Amino acid sequence: MTDWQTIRSNDFRVPEGGDVPRLVAELVDMLASPDPETRDELGYSALATWIHEGVVPDDQLRPLGDLMVQRFGSDQVQVRTFAPLVLDVMVATRGVCEPAWVDAFERWYAAESDLRGHDPQLGWLHAVAHGADLLGELGLRPDVPARRMLDLAATRMLAGTPVVWQAQEDDRLAYAVGRVLTRADLSRTDAVGWLDPVADVLAEGRPGPVPAQVSNTLRTLRMLYLVVDRGVRIGPDDVRPAPERDAVLARIAEVLHPASPWAW
Repeated sequence: MTDWQTIRSNDFRVPEGGDVPRLVAELVDMLASPDPETRDELGYSALATWIHEGVVPDDQLRPLGDLMVQRFGSDQVQVRTFAPLVLDVMVATRGVCEPAWVDAFERWYAAESDLRGHDPQLGWLHAVAHGADLLGELGLRPDVPARRMLDLAATRMLAGTPVVWQAQEDDRLAYAVGRVLTRADLSRTDAVGWLDPVADVLAEGRPGPVPAQVSNTLRTLRMLYLVVDRGVRIGPDDVRPAPERDAVLARIAEVLHPASPWAW
């Protein structure tokens, strides 16, 4: 087995004479590990670095992406939730994306039921946050309809769950939606239309404890209001406004109002 701790201490430089395809295969296996250090600190960190720096050859990217897509169907939650992170790095840094990947991601993200942010044994799982990262990146691509990603975000927020997001998943999803809302080709209708099903749910206002998915939705929209109001940071020196900023802010406020009509 490769001494990955030493490789990490050397900033993930490929060891002299290293067989990159064999090493990548090891990293892919490590991504499925139930041990959080093996999976996150070593497997994902090394693979993400190598994708970003071009160590993983171009001809290996699509097979790697296809494998990540297959993992959306795994019966192990950590395998499912680290797949979108790898796809996100490939899309963001190498510009590689296949329509089938988008389809598979959409199906998984809408249906994933294990929404724990962190598990004492498995470590970070972060299905909502990891999926949000990929959603936001896909939503910037001209070949992926912006409205499709916005609708997916609404579906994810509203899906019934007993889990109240506790590890800033709402912030990550709000930021992802904010990124999509910076698309120059996004019409006003689409910029606000994805909120219609959210408005329907929040307007119901049933007595009793707030359902987990409603709490998740409220907090995501409140953060989204802030993100859109302030401008969305796409890069260290790249803060972009949402072209339909005023309409989006007005609609978010309108959608949120029935949940706390006494506040404003």
